Amino acid sequence: MQAKWIPAILLALGLVALSSAATAQTDLAASLYGAFSQATNGNGTVQSPANAAGGLLELRHIANPLIGYEATYSFNRANQSYSSVTPSSFVRAGSVPANAHEVTGDWVVSVKLANLRPFALAGGGVLFAVPSNGQVPTSAGSVLTSTSKQGVFVYGAGLDWGLLPHLGVRLQYRGNLYKAPNLTGLFTSTGAFTHTAEPMIGIFLRL
Repeated sequence: MQAKWIPAILLALGLVALSSAATAQTDLAASLYGAFSQATNGNGTVQSPANAAGGLLELRHIANPLIGYEATYSFNRANQSYSSVTPSSFVRAGSVPANAHEVTGDWVVSVKLANLRPFALAGGGVLFAVPSNGQVPTSAGSVLTSTSKQGVFVYGAGLDWGLLPHLGVRLQYRGNLYKAPNLTGLFTSTGAFTHTAEPMIGIFLRL
């Protein structure tokens, strides 16, 4: 009786292998996005990141609908504006020009429907906020700046639209959750979590 099950098991394994091969994909993508960040309030400071444009590079591999992963690098301007009220009720305000570099590793789930592939992702990594200048000029002199390194949680969803056998358009939204960066001793960081929304459009090249 057991021998009768062998052909059925082999057939099932073959179908699974063919299904995985049909949905498997490795691609390299480049996207442009807008970074829209929330202001935070804490420690007597209001911290407001400037909205900016940026770019994202992705190397992604999809093994099957439930198993996919990617490595990403993104860059955008991330100027920080600060304001605080001193004990004497004097309002101080200033800004630090900075750049944001983000490196993440993400888990991706997707399904292939003809030349469309909707997907969702979640992951984490490191966000580096790097001041453009080593010092911030003030009325009392210059204040040193420093690079801030923060852990970041990433989530998102999108759609791959295949136009040619190895080329397509990628539409996606990514959200980043992280602590507000501390870039200068002139102002205390709020220490609060902030969120950056990144709607983006790009192209992918299937390898």
